[in-house]
Amino acid sequence: MTDFTLITNDQWRKRLSPQEYHVLREAGTEAPHTGEYTDTTTEGVYSCRACGEEIFRSTEKFESHCGWPSFFSPLAGDRIIERVDDSLGMRRVEVLCANCGSHLGHVFEGEGYGTPTDLRYCINSISLKLEEKPVAK
Repeated sequence: MTDFTLITNDQWRKRLSPQEYHVLREAGTEAPHTGEYTDTTTEGVYSCRACGEEIFRSTEKFESHCGWPSFFSPLAGDRIIERVDDSLGMRRVEVLCANCGSHLGHVFEGEGYGTPTDLRYCINSISLKLEEKPVAK
């Protein structure tokens, strides 16, 4: 098993494309409505693009019309880290991969979506890799 805390920035740059590195390792954001998985309805499991950790299932993905893939729950709570993000002059909650510490996106609550959790995990497509497969419901 890889200890991702030991990987240097130079090693991450070799493993990831420049765009992936910017989002995953520098907490960047891809432009809205441009991501590979924004409108995807394919059944499968979404994993962290940096380390392969399974993070979300397609059964928890919903259409939020925000420009990024949205999920109402992670695969399991221990798969992610939620951290307060006060950048950009506002308070948000950043979502990180618990396995490698890569930035995935942000989570918002109380927006009124008709989901079981009232949460919207707004995740950058470039942070994810979809493995197409039937998902148990």
